[in-house]
Amino acid sequence: MIRLNIHEAKTHLSKYLGKLKQGETIVLCKRNVPIAEIRPIAQPPQGKRPIGLYKGKFTVPASFFEPLPEWLLDAFGGRQSK
Repeated sequence: MIRLNIHEAKTHLSKYLGKLKQGETIVLCKRNVPIAEIRPIAQPPQGKRPIGLYKGKFTVPASFFEPLPEWLLDAFGGRQSK
């Protein structure tokens, strides 16, 4: 953990961004009193997502493929049903 006063952080921001990227946490201080914590953001996983994660855990009901009711189609079209 790195403790920095605001002036130091403003003056050498690019240097400390590199440390954040390496996983360091920065405690930002005002006159040596901690006021904020800066942490790196977790990176999303790289690569393709696997297919079929919910196979066997979820089924699509037959009603999913039935036509939508007229009132709902009207609502999507911005019309009010009668």
